Amino acid sequence: MHLISCATSSYPALPIRASPATNGVLSASRVSLPVTVDNTHSAIANPFVPEFFSGTHAITCALFALLRPGDELLAVAGAPYDTLEEVIGKRDSGGLGSLQDFGVKYREVPLAEDGGLDWNELKVSVKPGTKCALIQRSCGYSWRKSLSVNDIGRAIKLIKMQNPGCLVMVDNCYGEFVESIEPPMVGADLIAGSLIKNPGGTIAPCGGYVAGRRKWVEAAAARLSAPGLGVDCGSTPGDIMRAFFQGLFLSPQMVGEAIKGSFLIAEVLASKGYKVQPLPRIPRCDTVQAVQLQSRERLLAFCEAVQRSSPVSSYTKPVAGTTPGYASEVIFADGTFIDGSTSELSCDGPLREPFAVFCQGGTHWTQWGLVLGEVLKSL
Repeated sequence: MHLISCATSSYPALPIRASPATNGVLSASRVSLPVTVDNTHSAIANPFVPEFFSGTHAITCALFALLRPGDELLAVAGAPYDTLEEVIGKRDSGGLGSLQDFGVKYREVPLAEDGGLDWNELKVSVKPGTKCALIQRSCGYSWRKSLSVNDIGRAIKLIKMQNPGCLVMVDNCYGEFVESIEPPMVGADLIAGSLIKNPGGTIAPCGGYVAGRRKWVEAAAARLSAPGLGVDCGSTPGDIMRAFFQGLFLSPQMVGEAIKGSFLIAEVLASKGYKVQPLPRIPRCDTVQAVQLQSRERLLAFCEAVQRSSPVSSYTKPVAGTTPGYASEVIFADGTFIDGSTSELSCDGPLREPFAVFCQGGTHWTQWGLVLGEVLKSL
């Protein structure tokens, strides 16, 4: 209901249908959509645009907006997602322009033994030279707990107590609309994510967003395009804004179905003896359900079963291989109407110990009921 209220109160006189493709002209719908998103995320400013082609792209623009040579980036939730390793410079980018290539220093706060934040370590980890703290809300490809917004708020308080000038950037992928509040409401300076995940409602064909304090959002927009231009320029193809509006409107419903699907996955596979994260019947902080399969063969079989049960390309067989941005071989199963739209119904995983599969999405929870029947036969 909050999202509906925000949508109906944001620039009500402006048309929400997409105008013809624009190039260099800011259309009415392109103005009103960020205002709607600002309200739903309790953020001050937000470019919600098709030019971001992935969550990693949006997060990268945000990090480069916040950091300068000599600054330090501190990851407070353990290692970041694989695709950020080359962005940061944790994995060699070949001199292509990682943060470390530009003289940004990097540290991590390891996770606690229970897979959550190490609160004792976090209390003493922020230094005077720490310019930005990165908090990854979802588990990524780590076997750890995803973070609630309250956990993020607690972490932000500890960070700001040690260094009030330290900025906090939250990778919000897979967390949008799972809870009734978002990280800017508990002090995050910036959040970023992808529109082919939760906020796109399974119908946004591309795009991403950065939301938060106006100064830093504008800096991220300048990184996306050029200083002085931001998101005031750029093409808006065809009917894309209509899909963005409709996807945002549908997203809480789609997120709810994905969460119900995650409960079903956890319940069924835990009953078969597999380790699951999160455990069955506990509150969710994101839409990802992880399952340890303990062998390469079972991971491949699981993804093949999901692909066979998908509404698109069910006749194809997913093959593990190298993928740009990933250190390990990865296998993806995503028979989706929009390529890469993990929020429709998908699973993937890196081919490394403990051979965990990460399940996302589902436009209706019963999709996972059908998929699991195929999965259990394969395992």
